[in-house]
Amino acid sequence: SRSVRVRAGPVSPSKEALKQKPSTEKTGQKNADDLLRRAMLLRAKRQHDGRDVVLFSSPECAELARAISEAGGDRIKLGAISWKTFRDGYPDLFVEDAEAIRDRHVAFLASFHSPEVIFEQLSIIYALPKMFVASFSLVLPFFPTGTLERVEDEGEVATAYTLSRILSNVPISRGGPTPLLIFDIHALQERFYFGDSVLPCFLSGIPLLLAKLRSLEDADNVVIAYPDEGAWKRFRRLFGGSWDEIVCTKVRDGERREVRLKEGDPQGRHCVIVDDMVQSGGTLIECQRVLAKAGAEKVSAFATHAVFPKGAWKAFTEEDFTNFWVTDSCIVTAETLRGRKPFEVLSIAPEVAESLLML
Repeated sequence: SRSVRVRAGPVSPSKEALKQKPSTEKTGQKNADDLLRRAMLLRAKRQHDGRDVVLFSSPECAELARAISEAGGDRIKLGAISWKTFRDGYPDLFVEDAEAIRDRHVAFLASFHSPEVIFEQLSIIYALPKMFVASFSLVLPFFPTGTLERVEDEGEVATAYTLSRILSNVPISRGGPTPLLIFDIHALQERFYFGDSVLPCFLSGIPLLLAKLRSLEDADNVVIAYPDEGAWKRFRRLFGGSWDEIVCTKVRDGERREVRLKEGDPQGRHCVIVDDMVQSGGTLIECQRVLAKAGAEKVSAFATHAVFPKGAWKAFTEEDFTNFWVTDSCIVTAETLRGRKPFEVLSIAPEVAESLLML
């Protein structure tokens, strides 16, 4: 007899076995659906509760961070970072409760007031977006190299571009590119120095000044004075055309440049000189003298960024300024100026808090 070989193949399960054994594919799909449903419920709850932010800061910005947290009510919580150094001087950094910020909106308040502190803060700025946060925002109130935005002579280095490129390499978080909040950057065209991984958001200290001016007893007698045409072009639109204006100009006289009155009449008025930043303050002092000589009753000044290197602010304690308003964007200098006449520090905390909650 001839033997017959039968090749064994997969045995089809019976209908009863199919009923008893659950489908792995269906079980996996059910688990995925459950996870998706839970994620959607969690997202809906957070949208209902509103955006909340965990705010970290450099050591110098601790007081400003607290003010921002208070301005944001219970929706801005403060995070903690251990800022230490190793024996060789390099930073020894630790983000406290890193797991607790997963799926949270996180922000960092930076102060690049000195090149010595930039590296340690960049280390934190580069690390936070990678901690599985829902989004990451960077608040840099003062962009310190903003005045070095162009090259006029071959060999000059535009360090504004350098810093912009460094910040453009902040890692993208789960929420996408990093919003970068800067107050009154020196030149608006610097926004084009940044790469696509950051979204520059330019804020201004002018609304703080406007609120202060409206509260003055002689508000009706105030006139806005610009120390040069650049300041006029930059800030005139922020005053909405509802304030009288005076424009000064810088004229070269031999080896030096002097400030002269170009447009407007300061006679009997309270002139408020407006600029984005003040360093040595020489231009503002010259402008004050020109306005006073032309008959101004009072002369005050406002600058968003009070840089004042090497204690240059002391010169203004001897000049005839009625008021000198600055913001706390340069936090180290601002703490020095508090309580010293003619200075008054206006806090950017409310505007930063509002921006963080809206991003």
